[in-house]
Amino acid sequence: MVKRKREKKVLRYLDMPLLIANLILFVIGLIMVFSSSNVTAYMSHAVSPYNYFIKQTIFLIIGLIMFLIMIRFNTKVYGMFSWILLLAVVASLIILLIYGKATNDAVSWFDFGPFSFQPSEFIKIIIIVWMARFYEMNEKKLTSYSTALFPPIVAAGIAVLIMLQPDLGTAIIFSVIVFFLFLAAPISNSIKNKTIFGCIGMILVIAMVLITTGGSILESRQLSRFNFRNPCSRLLTTGSQVCNGYIAINNGGLTGTGLGNSTQKYLYLPEPYTDFIFAIIVEEMGAIFGIGIILLYMFVLYRILMIGRSSYTNRGSLMCYGIAIYIFCHIAVNLLGLFGLMPLTGVPLPFMSYGGSFTICLIAALTIVQRVNIENKIRDSLKKSN
Repeated sequence: MVKRKREKKVLRYLDMPLLIANLILFVIGLIMVFSSSNVTAYMSHAVSPYNYFIKQTIFLIIGLIMFLIMIRFNTKVYGMFSWILLLAVVASLIILLIYGKATNDAVSWFDFGPFSFQPSEFIKIIIIVWMARFYEMNEKKLTSYSTALFPPIVAAGIAVLIMLQPDLGTAIIFSVIVFFLFLAAPISNSIKNKTIFGCIGMILVIAMVLITTGGSILESRQLSRFNFRNPCSRLLTTGSQVCNGYIAINNGGLTGTGLGNSTQKYLYLPEPYTDFIFAIIVEEMGAIFGIGIILLYMFVLYRILMIGRSSYTNRGSLMCYGIAIYIFCHIAVNLLGLFGLMPLTGVPLPFMSYGGSFTICLIAALTIVQRVNIENKIRDSLKKSN
């Protein structure tokens, strides 16, 4: 009886506006995964039209079970386990480079029959928790360069492993997360400023190397993605995906062609249920519906930032800020690539895109935010009782 009361009390402290927004987005995503994948599943992969819908449902159920387990533990426990998980995922990245097989021109997945596991997706969440815990544990030592810069140096090594797969999009998002967490950490401005100037200098050197070598150090697949302007002039070559995405959005207009009535999912877009799912959403449901999804994204990010700002610990704040950056980067990179404003990177769209690793990581990230909110509310209630 006491255990049940505690469980109810914990769940009572959930941020309900954030939870409701998340549930709405996940339901929309699940419906759109089915609508966008049924043709490709049957015609290209010779499986049931319900194949990806069923798999995505399984991922969401696994995520729900994980949520119910994780939400019981204090964020300190997440931090303690983050070291073990960090080492395990880094080891898996190294194993992938040695023994892994290429899928879609990248060695990023472990294949387990009908399912696959992408370590580079999990490392984004693990690094957020690990850095938050590290900076909290070493708060009095952050005047030292060796302590303050230790997490970014570790992260730089991980980013190199991800780039060698090669997965430039994931490496960029991972690096942006680490950079903003470094800025948000309680480190002296002197160390931050010098590090920022050093990073700018490094970026300029890399840019000069790319310019002088004509990008020869990049894969041909990566170079082709930098040719993203005016994609419809290259409809039959490198501009095919973006141009067909434009056609889908144009077909949808303001109100859409109706759920299930997309034409671009008929093999014009190779995997419309992953990177280009937003184009199918707008085609079927219309631009107004698409804008509504973007507004929901903005609301989710706002709630996460508010929870982080209300946290009584730097650990809680850094976790929330890192997760907000994580979600924002995925939204921005996916939509900017879809609209031809930056090169395509194969980054999934939060809540919408099909994918087990990303879906489970996203639910884990949102669970961490809810746990921070629970700790905030418990602290508030204790202060009021005193």
